[in-house]
Amino acid sequence: MEIIETGFKGLVVVQPEVFTDTRGYFFESYRHETFIKAGISFTPVQDNESKSVKGVIRGLHYQLCPFDQAKLIRVVVGKIFDVAVDLRKNSSTFGKWYGIELDSENKTQLFIPKGFAHGFSVLSETAIIQYKCDNVYNPHYERGMSLKDPFLNIDWRIGIENQIISQKDLKHPNFNEAENNF
Repeated sequence: MEIIETGFKGLVVVQPEVFTDTRGYFFESYRHETFIKAGISFTPVQDNESKSVKGVIRGLHYQLCPFDQAKLIRVVVGKIFDVAVDLRKNSSTFGKWYGIELDSENKTQLFIPKGFAHGFSVLSETAIIQYKCDNVYNPHYERGMSLKDPFLNIDWRIGIENQIISQKDLKHPNFNEAENNF
């Protein structure tokens, strides 16, 4: 398993070693000691899975402290464009975002530390995403930011006419108005 820096402190790409043969494939999607050796403290306590169709954009979601979450994102089926927005006020990358295509073919994963908002768009006909979290979901601390915020100017790689966004996600405030205690 290779840990690749992104230029955002703590936000890393995780490239597992995939073993394939005529039967299929095998890979470790998470190994605690590999993360510890890379200086990443991450102990998952909750696994989530979502299925979405092409054109769906979910996000930008996060939870306030003390229920903030670090997440390890991977795609089981399909392809997504995954985005993390740095909300840490003392970070040199505060207000900037990082995006990467994740797919079920190359098994690349994204580790998102606490203090980031997260969202993704579905580029394939369908996508199943799994993510490990180091804190439990708490609806009272759940927050979001607008997917269409002009300050962030995220290209979700889906034409406006093909975007499928929930009513809840359409109501999130822009970055500069979003509640943030990081």
